[in-house]
Amino acid sequence: LQQILLRPEEYDVIATLNLNGDYISDALAAQVGGIGISPGGNIGSGVAVFEATHGTAPGFAGQDKVNPGSLILSADMMLRHLGWTEAADLVLAGVKGAIGALEVTFDLAREPASKRTKREAADRKAGAPETKLREGVTLVGTDGFAESVIRHMS
Repeated sequence: LQQILLRPEEYDVIATLNLNGDYISDALAAQVGGIGISPGGNIGSGVAVFEATHGTAPGFAGQDKVNPGSLILSADMMLRHLGWTEAADLVLAGVKGAIGALEVTFDLAREPASKRTKREAADRKAGAPETKLREGVTLVGTDGFAESVIRHMS
């Protein structure tokens, strides 16, 4: 696990049992923004399933908060698997554009923990809200992120 976390570029495929794969994929997802943005694909001989890597998040149902990036990028993987690279390139350009424009859901909008930890203790004493957003971020909901992806497809 340490080598995968320190040198992920050296790995294209990791074959493992399901439970170990869950642990590894969650740890790696943290390096790119979390499970809200990590796509998933299960590819076999003749059959493939593409899905979000996270669960259903029932606690957020109907709140327009969760990041649809995992599912959108899973669609990108599916399109590439089918050989539809032009469509996949549009999807990927849209996701990159939305994130590059800092139009993101709350999971990507927060400052990194390394910056939050030191400052939040002082801010809590001053009565400030606990969650700090990255500078320049436009916080959007599920629909807003999807709309931003569509706007940035080119």
